Amino acid sequence: MSLKAQLMDDMKAAMKAKEDGKQKLAVIRMVRSAIRQSEIDGQKELDDNDIIALISKEVKMRKDSIDEFKKGGREDLVAQTEAEIAVLMPYLPEQLSEEEVRALVKEAIAATNATTPKDMGKVMGQLMPKVKGRADGKMVNTIVKELLG
Repeated sequence: MSLKAQLMDDMKAAMKAKEDGKQKLAVIRMVRSAIRQSEIDGQKELDDNDIIALISKEVKMRKDSIDEFKKGGREDLVAQTEAEIAVLMPYLPEQLSEEEVRALVKEAIAATNATTPKDMGKVMGQLMPKVKGRADGKMVNTIVKELLG
């Protein structure tokens, strides 16, 4: 089943759940709206990879928002945003652990013969297609800097 069809089915289930599914329904509608807008802007139908990239972007925006909400002492918004992330995560591929990312970074460093932080671009270029949608780019960047530095 495509991600679009799964989102539609989940939206219907959330609508039937009434009160229990309000948060989930709102998040799924937001994602479907973003997909529709992206299709209109790009004048092409999105496939599952494009949808995964879009959902990853939404999750990243929410994680960045959580940091800002914590700085502002808005625990209510932190909880709400974490709940939204929890609704979005099942639509993404299984996330890589830090150890798995570390192993992939070491492979990429060996493959590109990188030795200094100046080689970071080569390493990231080799690495990102392997981890796209499966790991947070900020974490990957940090690990690459740590291993090259």
